[in-house]
Amino acid sequence: MLPPSHRLRRSDDFRRAVRSGRRAGRRAVVVHFFSGSGDQAGTADEPARVGFVVSKAVGNAVLRNRVHRRLRAVLASRLTELPAGSLTVVRALPASASASYAELVDDVDAALRRVLVPR
Repeated sequence: MLPPSHRLRRSDDFRRAVRSGRRAGRRAVVVHFFSGSGDQAGTADEPARVGFVVSKAVGNAVLRNRVHRRLRAVLASRLTELPAGSLTVVRALPASASASYAELVDDVDAALRRVLVPR
């Protein structure tokens, strides 16, 4: 479970991460990562925050909730790898409904490696 201080809640933060951040896509997920400077992102004093987007394209409510719980568990164990003050949005693709937990872990890890590499 993600601690409340690590949850992305404001739509402006979701929008900032998706529109201004780096993006890496895999078969089951797309990861958007934003680590801006100044007031565009959080400060180094703030924790990294993570949000999830699981649309109806993934499946019915039961499947969407399962995918959301699995993604939340994957990211909760990777919070220490994310820079302080950063914003991360994980968008589930329809393939995530049929993916196993191990496949979701692999996809999220590969996408995070790609977006965390400094340019």
